Amino acid sequence: MSSPSSRPAPTLVHATNFRDLAERVRPALPLRAGLLFRSDHLGALSDDDARALRGLGLRRVLDFRGERERLSAPCALPEAQVHSLSIEPTIVQVLSDLVASGHRPTVAEVVGHMQDTYRGFVRQHTHRFAEFFGHLLESPEPTVFHCTAGKDRTGLAAALLLHALGARPEDILADYLLTNDRLRPPPLAGLGLAPEVARVLWGVQPAFLDAAWEAVRGAHGSIDQFLARGLGLGEAERKRLRALYLEN
Repeated sequence: MSSPSSRPAPTLVHATNFRDLAERVRPALPLRAGLLFRSDHLGALSDDDARALRGLGLRRVLDFRGERERLSAPCALPEAQVHSLSIEPTIVQVLSDLVASGHRPTVAEVVGHMQDTYRGFVRQHTHRFAEFFGHLLESPEPTVFHCTAGKDRTGLAAALLLHALGARPEDILADYLLTNDRLRPPPLAGLGLAPEVARVLWGVQPAFLDAAWEAVRGAHGSIDQFLARGLGLGEAERKRLRALYLEN
């Protein structure tokens, strides 16, 4: 097993939402630094970016992107083992279709579409998050998980993981909202949307994550029951997860 790096996570030029998951939850949660990283996609890394990631000993990449997303920007870490946990994106297509039809979505409408997206993660893609935890339970090697922007599919995965490890709700939310400080939207982020609407699309809000928790509680009663019933994380699995990723 590769030894995790004790150095701070590097700032990457072409993956601005890359960060160590331990950054916003320590010291309340003694998550081991240098093991779990979350990011936007790794398909446009510069040589310096790739060199910095290799220095972290990253060998496992868990990719939540859909098929076209992966093909358009393959992982630029050829020595890493990439595992596809494909969740096809829907929100950009929905908004593009609305704009093409002549409709200009409002801020409130986009917030509603984003909330529907998060509910869909729970209702339609639970198996992908179960696969995500399956990989993490195999071994504690340095791992990065990501989607395209590293904010929605990745954001929910990070929130579930932190909850499973015992993080406080306020720390889970702080990690989730850090995207708003880190993510640099692509040049064509507007998609014909008004600037204030585009900002909603390329950011995160507590209301988005709350929509996922609403769907979880509606189907399972609680997040803990969702972990157990939906994701196969009973007490034995959560105990192993804590042993692998928390400091003794």
